[in-house]
Amino acid sequence: MYQRLRDLREDRDLTQQDLADLLKVSQATYSRYESGALDIPSTSLIKLARFYKTSVDYLLGLTNDRKSYR
Repeated sequence: MYQRLRDLREDRDLTQQDLADLLKVSQATYSRYESGALDIPSTSLIKLARFYKTSVDYLLGLTNDRKSYR
């Protein structure tokens, strides 16, 4: 899951700070999310899924299908 978050971010040439701003957390907190040192709250997972136009299941590694349920 954590590698997937990093890959999505890097594919869009975004910084950790960009995503931290989106989630209203510090860059250090987002870095811990991405490294797996800190669990990502479900509300943040939903925001990330909407931002990347994918499903939470994809972010969690439960499916390889990138499409959103919407």
